[in-house]
Amino acid sequence: MPDITITQRFEAITGSGAGDPAALASAAKRGDMAAAADLAALLTRAGWVEPRTIIDVYDAAAAGWFGDEAPVVDLTRGSGTVAPELWPEFWAFIDDPVKTDAGTFTLRTAALGKFVDAGFSRRAGEASLVYPGVPAAVAQGWPQRFTMDELAQCPDGSLGNEFHRQIVDNNFDLEVLDRDALGLANLPPPLDYLNVRILQCHDLWHIVGGYHTTALHEVGISAFQLSQFGHNYSAQFLAFIIAKAAINRPEGLALLMEITLGAWRHGRATPQLLGVDWQDVWKEPTDTVRQRLGVSAYVSPVPPDLVEQLERAGMA
Repeated sequence: MPDITITQRFEAITGSGAGDPAALASAAKRGDMAAAADLAALLTRAGWVEPRTIIDVYDAAAAGWFGDEAPVVDLTRGSGTVAPELWPEFWAFIDDPVKTDAGTFTLRTAALGKFVDAGFSRRAGEASLVYPGVPAAVAQGWPQRFTMDELAQCPDGSLGNEFHRQIVDNNFDLEVLDRDALGLANLPPPLDYLNVRILQCHDLWHIVGGYHTTALHEVGISAFQLSQFGHNYSAQFLAFIIAKAAINRPEGLALLMEITLGAWRHGRATPQLLGVDWQDVWKEPTDTVRQRLGVSAYVSPVPPDLVEQLERAGMA
């Protein structure tokens, strides 16, 4: 477990929201890991306590990281409290040296999502409805399932064909997790719609947004999704991995921040994709779909498979 002075400070900042994310991001870029940990605590607050601060904390952190003029933000607002049950599991996961596969990591991170206070779901839903285009998308109702049959009928070079090949070639499921097994229909609106839509479209957004299915680009697509509609799992995932890097793996912090905040800005500059009628564009070329929707493909600052290259070389 990290030193108690680190954990106590981290927990206090998560609870209070005290701190300037732009200044902390700027200091972290200069190699100040204490500042990076403080910033991670503010991101943890956004993920587990006050989702209404997500836009403010990420916009300000991106400005600080990239050297732009930063907005003045107040992250102390809100009525949320930290569930005390979070911390034992959070720190145990931070301290776990065992490398896990992506699926196990996802499930373990998602399990931390249950450690929130009684009003969190309501606040998360309200926060998502602030994002442009989300209310209109939610109003469309429960998303109908995509089918492999309809995708298999799409011509070569089309978005539907590329999505079909991605699912088949990587042995993916058409939806990341089973919406019925998770009981998503029982969630309060708009979280029911939002959680189903992200399971349905996560791998599709990889293609449309220009994100590869690699470790670094899973971080990127999480930030992209977060900037589109404030998905609380994405906020929790990003906060956790940045905290883990700041505290235990400082050599990876700069790259994680570059990917996360660059993809956050990419998502903020991209028109809302949540409510797109994808079945209407399956048979069009992917580039044509991007042009129609106003999407520019993500430009990665490093090779998308850099982590995998380092692992093969025995350096990660």
